[in-house]
Amino acid sequence: MFALWDLQKSRLACCALLTAAFALGGCSSQIADMSAADTPAHPREPGAYLPVHDLPPDRDQAIIPPDQRAKIEAELAAARDRQAVAAKDAK
Repeated sequence: MFALWDLQKSRLACCALLTAAFALGGCSSQIADMSAADTPAHPREPGAYLPVHDLPPDRDQAIIPPDQRAKIEAELAAARDRQAVAAKDAK
């Protein structure tokens, strides 16, 4: 008799917990929409997609001439070599 009474109590408790979980789950959307006073409001509609296929306009400036490009690359390579030597000396 007592075993049947415990089974009924446990079923009642499980049903009560399940009902409470569903009731609180239904309120979660309203809780998520609530915000503090200092936060900006969320837009109701999602933004538009980014323009992935739009290409930037053509450049008005000329491309770097090959002689200037070679000079810049040589300067960068020299700076890289100086830093490599300095790093070896620091170790």
